Amino acid sequence: MRGGAALNVLIVEDSARLRDSLGRGLTASGLTVDSAANGMVACQHLDTYEYELIVLDLGLPGMDGLGVLRHIQGRTTRPRVLVLSARDQISDRVDALNRGADDYLVKPFSFDELVARLHALARRSKDAHTPRLSIGALTLDPVERTVCVEDEWLMLTPREFSLLELLMRHRGRAFSRAEILERLAGCDSTVSDRSVEVLVFSLRRKLEHAGIGELVHTRRGFGYLIPKNG
Repeated sequence: MRGGAALNVLIVEDSARLRDSLGRGLTASGLTVDSAANGMVACQHLDTYEYELIVLDLGLPGMDGLGVLRHIQGRTTRPRVLVLSARDQISDRVDALNRGADDYLVKPFSFDELVARLHALARRSKDAHTPRLSIGALTLDPVERTVCVEDEWLMLTPREFSLLELLMRHRGRAFSRAEILERLAGCDSTVSDRSVEVLVFSLRRKLEHAGIGELVHTRRGFGYLIPKNG
């Protein structure tokens, strides 16, 4: 952080008009804002300064938004990324989220919703600075964003990791599909309940292959949970 208590945000957007508009609006909302017109400049900023949040367009000249996501992947501490893109296909959203984005908002958008989502991502970052979470041989590190079963790494997608963290952090509480969508998909109304089923299924399968079976339970009528004594 470059000083002060305000959240530091990097806007990566090739449209000068939108970039300037976002900069003025977010600054007026109390955030500290830098901006970049392309992926290469964005990476230079990211290598020089620390940011809590990135607002990232995908269709950038030269290095695109996915290239920026690759640049920050695997860092010990990394900013939360909200993709802001005109690409409105489900496949685009899934691809960006699987490559490390934390949220996805389609243009045109509501500025108030954008600010609300950024603050939600900032709260998630704050929650991540907590000790490791463990259940038996399973250990999840919210800061490093890693999962281990004994001494073996368990490779999860960003959404699988976030779901597992959510359920481990709130053991004994059942989360409905709608709650999971709100927390993991940033209230994206185009993501269906079916995607939650697929997400839970894929997480369960990976856990079972790692020797951790029957961890995520379904409570009919209430949702999914990890029992406190499970």
